[in-house]
Amino acid sequence: MPNGSEILEHEPGDLTCIVESGLRLSGLQAALAQHSQRFSLDPPGDPTLEECLLENLSGPLSHRFGTMRDLVIGVTVVLPDGTRASSGGKVVKNVAGYDLGKLFCGSRGRLGSVERIALRLHPLPAAARTVVTRLSWHELHRTQLVPSAADLVGGRLHVLFEGAQRAVDEQCAQAGGEPAEPWAEIRELQASLPGRVRWGGEDAPLVRPGPRVAYVAEARGPAWSPLAERVVEALCSPS
Repeated sequence: MPNGSEILEHEPGDLTCIVESGLRLSGLQAALAQHSQRFSLDPPGDPTLEECLLENLSGPLSHRFGTMRDLVIGVTVVLPDGTRASSGGKVVKNVAGYDLGKLFCGSRGRLGSVERIALRLHPLPAAARTVVTRLSWHELHRTQLVPSAADLVGGRLHVLFEGAQRAVDEQCAQAGGEPAEPWAEIRELQASLPGRVRWGGEDAPLVRPGPRVAYVAEARGPAWSPLAERVVEALCSPS
C-alpha cells in the first residue's frame, strides 16, 4: 500500500513542516511557496520525500543547505518486524539517542519504510543570480562570498547567489564572469551519471566541491555500515 501524500502540519513561523512520505517534492514546494518558503533540496526529477531520504538524494543547493540528512528533523518509520518507531520532533534541535532520520538516510529501504518526515524549511530568497565565474574553486573558497550552489562542469565553475537584491548584485560583481541559468541542465547531467564518489580534486563530469562530491559514469554501490546493522538489531529485539 503506498504511503500518503499530504502535508500534515506546517508551522511557517518555525520554518518546519511534517509530511507524509509519499508526497512528491514538487507538491511540497508549490504549497510552501504560498508562504514564501521552500524545502532547500533540489535533486533531479520529482521524487517523493521517502525516495529523497532512502536514496539520500540532493542537488546543487546541497553546497549551502546540505543533503537530506541535514534537513530532516524527525521521522516515523516502520521497522522490518512491523514495529512503528519515531525519532526527533517538530523543532530544529539536537536529538538524544538514535537519530533515525540520519540512520535511514541512504539506507535504500534496507531498514524499513518511512511513514512521516518532519522537515526544516528556509525562506524563499528575494533575488537569485548565477554566474560562470573565472575564479577557481580554491580562489572562490578563500573569498567572503557565500554561494548557495557552486558546481564544476567541464572545468567551469557555476555559482548561484541568493538573498537580498543588493547583496546578490555585489557578490556577482565580485565573482565576475558571465550570467547563466544552468541548473536544470546540471540536474539532468547529474541524473545521467549513476556514480557518486568522494572528490579529491581529480577531473570529473560534475563536481560539487563544497560537499566534495563528484558524479561519474561508473555506478558504485554504497558501503553498508556495520553500525547500522547493530542499531537495527537493537531496535527490533524484544525489550
